[in-house]
Amino acid sequence: MQPYELTLVQAAEALRARRLSPVELLDSVLQRMEQVEPHLQAYATVTADRARRAARAAEKEIAAGRHRGPLHGIPMGLKDLIDVAGLPTSAGSRVRAGHRARTDSTVAARLAAAGAVLIGKTHTHEFAYGLITPQTRNAHRGDRVAGGSSGGSAVAVAAGTATFALGTDTGGSIRVPAALNGVVGLKPTYGLVSRHGVTPLSWSLDHVGPLTRTVEDAALVLTALAGHDPRDPACLPGPAENYRPGEDTDLTGLRVGVPRSYFFDRVDGEVEAAVRAALGRLEDLGARLVEIEIPLSRYIQATHWGLMVPEATACHEDTLRTVPGLYRSDVRVLLEAGALMSAADHLRAQRSRALMRREWTRVLDEVDLVAAPTVPVTAVKAGQETITWADGTVEGVAEAYVRLCCPANITGFPSLSVPVGHDEAGLPIGMQLLARPLGERVLLRAGHAYQQTQPAPAGALAPVVGDRSTAGSCGT
Repeated sequence: MQPYELTLVQAAEALRARRLSPVELLDSVLQRMEQVEPHLQAYATVTADRARRAARAAEKEIAAGRHRGPLHGIPMGLKDLIDVAGLPTSAGSRVRAGHRARTDSTVAARLAAAGAVLIGKTHTHEFAYGLITPQTRNAHRGDRVAGGSSGGSAVAVAAGTATFALGTDTGGSIRVPAALNGVVGLKPTYGLVSRHGVTPLSWSLDHVGPLTRTVEDAALVLTALAGHDPRDPACLPGPAENYRPGEDTDLTGLRVGVPRSYFFDRVDGEVEAAVRAALGRLEDLGARLVEIEIPLSRYIQATHWGLMVPEATACHEDTLRTVPGLYRSDVRVLLEAGALMSAADHLRAQRSRALMRREWTRVLDEVDLVAAPTVPVTAVKAGQETITWADGTVEGVAEAYVRLCCPANITGFPSLSVPVGHDEAGLPIGMQLLARPLGERVLLRAGHAYQQTQPAPAGALAPVVGDRSTAGSCGT
C-alpha cells in the first residue's frame, strides 16, 4: 500500500509512531496528483511548495516530541470558498478573478493549528450554486458528473490526492458528491462549525463539513473543526468535543427510522436495493428498524427554494448589478430569479421551516436516526439535464440530487452520507443518516459500526484509470 492510499486514521497512526514521515506522505500524495489530476481536475489551486514547507515543519515537530494530534502532517484540500491568507478564493467564478484572502477562515486556522498540511483549493460549482461542479470529473468514471458543489473535494479524497478535504453544504453539496464518488460526507448541525471566512450562498442554510474515506476519519476532522466562534453569529456556544467513535459495533437499542414516503419515492431500483441491504446490516448489528412518516413532505422543495434563492441573490446583489456577464448562465438565472421573489415568499418559507423543525423533532423523539438514500440515482452522464422516472415523471438532475438532502439543511439537523455499494456500472451508492440537533455522536457511531463490519475494507480509493477517467467531460 502506498502512503497516499492510507485513510486519515491509518496515516495518523503511522506518523505518530514515526513509521512514516509527513514529507513521505506528502510526496506520495503529490505523485498521485501528477498521475490523476490531469484527468480529474479536482483542484483550482495546488500549493505544493507551501505544503512541502508545512510537511517539513511537521516532521521536525513530531521528531522533537511535539505531536499535535491526529491531523498533524496530514495532507488536506479546502473547497475554494474557504479563505486561506494569501491564497486566491475564486469560488469558481470569474467574478472573483484576482481575489486573495487577507486572513484565514476559522476552519482553515483550526486545521492549521492541528498541524494539517494544505495541499490546495478544490473546485466548486460557481459560488456553490449548483449540484454538478462542471470543472471536475467523477473519480470512478470520467464521463460522469462529480456532483456538487463540493465536487473537487470529494474527487480529491476518492482519488487519493488529499487524505481529507472540507466542503460546504447548502442543499446537499457535501453529501451529494460524497455519494457519487464513494466517500463519506458529513454535514454537521447548523452552527456547530464556524463559517467565518467562508464565501456564503445562503446564510440560514450553509454548513461546513468534512469529506473523508471513512466515518472515523470524519469524526477526527469534526473534532478539530467544532467549537464556538463569536465571529459567526449562528455559531453555537459551548466547548469542542471529541467525536471519535469507539470500536464497539453493537447497535442494540438504536432505533432507526425508515421512511415510508418521500425518501424512497422516485429512487433508482439499484440505489434502493443497496440502501435497504445496508439497513438490514444495521439491523443485524442490533438496531431496530421503525417505519416512519416524513412530515410536511410536499412543502420540502418549495421551502428550500424559498429560503435559498432570495438569500443567495441578496449576497450577490452588487455584483449581479455591476458585472452580470461574469456569472455562468445557470447561476445568473438563479440569482435573477431571486430578485423576483417577494419578502412575503421568504417569510412564508421561514414559517414553513419552523413547522418542519418542530415536526422533525417529534419524529426524532421516536427514533434515534433516520436512514434513507443520499441521492435517488448514481452519477449521471456529463451534460445530461433530466432524469425520466419509471412513472414518466421528468425531473431536472440538480433537483433530483438536492431532493433527498435538503431536509437536513432546512431543519439544520446533522446528516452523514456513507458508501453502501455500487450499481451495475460500478458507480457508488450512498446511504444518508440523519439525527436530532447535536446528534453527531450517534450518526458517527452507527456509520462507523456499519463500515467496520463490511466485507470490503472502508476507505478504498476510486479505480481511477486514464482511459476511463478521460472518457468524456463533465462540462455542461
